[in-house]
Amino acid sequence: MATLDQAELVTIGRIERSFGVRGEARVRSLTDVPGRFESLGQVTIVGPVGKTLDTRVTHVRPGGPTWIMGFEAFTTPEQVAEFRGAFIQVPRGDSPALPADQYYQCDLIGMVVQDEAGTVLGCLEEVVSMSGNQNFLVRHDGKEMLIPAAKQVVVAVDVVGRVMTVRLPEGFGDL
Repeated sequence: MATLDQAELVTIGRIERSFGVRGEARVRSLTDVPGRFESLGQVTIVGPVGKTLDTRVTHVRPGGPTWIMGFEAFTTPEQVAEFRGAFIQVPRGDSPALPADQYYQCDLIGMVVQDEAGTVLGCLEEVVSMSGNQNFLVRHDGKEMLIPAAKQVVVAVDVVGRVMTVRLPEGFGDL
C-alpha cells in the first residue's frame, strides 16, 4: 500500500495503552462519526516520535468509554507500548463531509492561533473536553491557554493557511 501524505489522512483515535497479553490496544475515540470503528480496515498509526505504521485492524469491540482493538502489526503488549499516545488515521476520503463551520480535530491541531489584531497567541495543541464544553489548548513560550471552542470566540478558521483567528473577551488570558 502506498503511504498517504498527512494532509490526506484524518485522525480518528489515539492509542492509550496495551490491553491484555495478545497485543490489543485500548483506543480513545477522537471522532463523532457513528460506526466509525466497527468498520475499520486499513489504518495508519502515527507514533508520538513520528514513527509511522500502516496496518490492518483485525477486530474491534467496545471497552467502556474506549475501544479494544487488534492490529495485524501487534502481537505483544510491548509492541503496543511503543505506540502509546499514537494517533490512528484513515484516508480523508473515508470521512464524511462536514457542515460549514465544523472541522475535524486533526485539521485544527497544529494551527497558529492569533487574535483579531494578528498577535500570535500560540499553537493549538489539543482539543480538550471539560464539563461538556470543547476548549482549545494553546501553547506559546511555555505558557498554556484554554480558549473556548465557541462561535462567539472563533472568528475565522483557515484550514489551508493553518491559522485560527479568535476574539477573546477583554482581560482574558491576562496574568
